[in-house]
Amino acid sequence: MKRYTAFLVLMTFMLMLVIAGCSDDDSTTPDPVPAGDGQLFLKLIDSVGPYDEVNIEVIEVTAHRAGDDSTSGWFVVSDDTLSVNLLDYTNGNFAVLADSVLAAGQYTQVRLLLTENNTVVVEGETHELEIPSGSTSGLKLNHPFTIEEGLTYSATLDFDAERSIHQLGNGDYKMTPVIRIVVDATSGSIFGTIDPVDARAQIMTVVGEDTVSTYADTLTGEFRLMSLPVGLYDVEIAATVGDYRDTTLTGIQTIAEGETDLGTVILEEIE
Repeated sequence: MKRYTAFLVLMTFMLMLVIAGCSDDDSTTPDPVPAGDGQLFLKLIDSVGPYDEVNIEVIEVTAHRAGDDSTSGWFVVSDDTLSVNLLDYTNGNFAVLADSVLAAGQYTQVRLLLTENNTVVVEGETHELEIPSGSTSGLKLNHPFTIEEGLTYSATLDFDAERSIHQLGNGDYKMTPVIRIVVDATSGSIFGTIDPVDARAQIMTVVGEDTVSTYADTLTGEFRLMSLPVGLYDVEIAATVGDYRDTTLTGIQTIAEGETDLGTVILEEIE
């Protein structure tokens, strides 16, 4: 009887160890946001451009807190190195620039600090891409926003590669970044499919003074125009291969934090 009791005690102890070990391994509870803080989540996307690749390297993301006391100034929200080809982030793909805790309060700017390891690939040839002040004072983007305690502020930075990059007279390439910053909570996307796929259609719309564009996927014909502030849009579709009539869809409504499905758009062939 004593041996049986000792065996039960031993088995109970081992079972408790197994349960404790499983609890530690399977825990997915995120760290709580400290009192007085909120969360900043920044995504990076790109509009298409006439390049094979646009490669940039971001080494720091900071945000400027407003005020005239010790709580104001620049605060680091990410110091992870992010090397990206901007042209990879179209049609719904995005890179995460920052996902960090920030003190609640009013902020005025976001700044991206880059290295000098930036390139553009044109017709298979790689060129150095000069970004003035990118590695010194950084790219400063005016964007007032509020971090609220316990809440997440999510926004998307949309590069416009075509308008940002210029070839100089000596053949060098220089970037003067054109970037939209859109609040995710007040924006949505438009998506659909182009038929035929081999038309290699370009899809575009206008947001204020900016043109947002993409190309239909070469295998599926699918496309997505991202981070469009809530409103009505005219979507223009033009084939880049073959003889098809341009198509314009008018009065397309975007939905906050939602997606508007255009279905399949069939391009009319010119006979």
